[in-house]
Amino acid sequence: MTTSHPSREALRERAAAALTAARVRTAGLTDAVSDADLTAQHSPLMSPLVWDLAHIGNQEELWLLRNLAGRESLRPEINPLYDAFEHPRAERPKLPLLGPGEARRYAAEVRGRVFDLLERTPLEGSALLDDGFAFGMIAQHEQQHDETMLITHQLRQGSPVLTAPDPDAPYGPPRDAEVLVPGGPFTMGTSAEPWSLDNERPAHVRDVAPFWIDTVPVTNAAYLAFIADGGYREPRWWTAPGWQQIREHSIEAPLFWHREAGQWLRRRFGVTEPVPADEPVLHVSWYEADAYARWAGRRLPTETEWEKAARFDPATGRSARYPWGDADPTASLANLGQRHLRPARAGSYPAGASPLGVHQLIGDVWEWTASDFLPYPGFRAFPYREYSEVFFGPEHKVLRGGSFAVDPVACRGTFRNWDLPVRRQIFSGFRTARDV
Repeated sequence: MTTSHPSREALRERAAAALTAARVRTAGLTDAVSDADLTAQHSPLMSPLVWDLAHIGNQEELWLLRNLAGRESLRPEINPLYDAFEHPRAERPKLPLLGPGEARRYAAEVRGRVFDLLERTPLEGSALLDDGFAFGMIAQHEQQHDETMLITHQLRQGSPVLTAPDPDAPYGPPRDAEVLVPGGPFTMGTSAEPWSLDNERPAHVRDVAPFWIDTVPVTNAAYLAFIADGGYREPRWWTAPGWQQIREHSIEAPLFWHREAGQWLRRRFGVTEPVPADEPVLHVSWYEADAYARWAGRRLPTETEWEKAARFDPATGRSARYPWGDADPTASLANLGQRHLRPARAGSYPAGASPLGVHQLIGDVWEWTASDFLPYPGFRAFPYREYSEVFFGPEHKVLRGGSFAVDPVACRGTFRNWDLPVRRQIFSGFRTARDV
């Protein structure tokens, strides 16, 4: 919740910094591999990295240079190639895409013109301009594609090309395994966060029955107990579509895990290592998260419950921007921004816990919730239907909290992610809840 309106100059500096940080990350993800790796499709689930690179520039041109500034298209012939709704990911390698060098030059040319525009544009007067929203939206879009490209790096076969230090976060394991969240009303969503996206809006009151929620995400050790108890062989823990998915694809563990010489190993960005017991489990589908929760005699929290646990302060009755308050994330509060290439162990970042004592709600792993992706009361699509509205419905489940791969500019206590319940390549984990 913002308490004062930043100056135009401060908004310009914030937008420039967010755009620059995103482009530095994009360069790191695309310069790390060969041109052959950039143009290859490492999985039919993902685009070639070079498509993402040019798409980032094309969306930036579309919204900032064409829509905002009213300029002619720089490369009208390529616009249909980079329309995400025009071409499914599996088909994109067959398109006449820009090559690596040309894609870099195109994105750089767009960015140079955007910085000129940012210097001269009054950040007020329309919904796209107010508070620099359009520039913030584009910075978030690029960071979201950077996360997508990091997923592609995880799917890529071969020797490691990305490096990062392991988390050295403050550690303070919570005393209790679960926390009671009191019943009653709280404010969900936001009408005040200047760069929030349409599906986060508007702020509205929800009444929640009391419930218990895990203080930390479910760990690999806990999930291994589910596997050892035959969780993947017992249909009673699974929904019918989930059980069908498990049987059809012979799934017996999280994605990237395999068993060797009596030990579970995982592949992480080209490195094979023992599964660390104390990290949050990663690369599980909604079906797997739901089955584990049933096996444990619990359930997944609803999206509303998750947000109340993350934002509600019982002492004041208000909803903060983040679990720790209204201040922006820092390295001592959450594992964000690809500083590390893995989650921190469960119980890290005690300073980032919510007032109720729930840990690691922001960063580390996206958390599946029980909820379908639906609009809030009073929802208005902005600035285009395809960002959220076309995905509303029971086909997509909501994830909350952000992972180690999410940049702070695209992560808030109100931020909503969504995906199909079969998805496992994303950086997804979960925590469980139960009724009182």
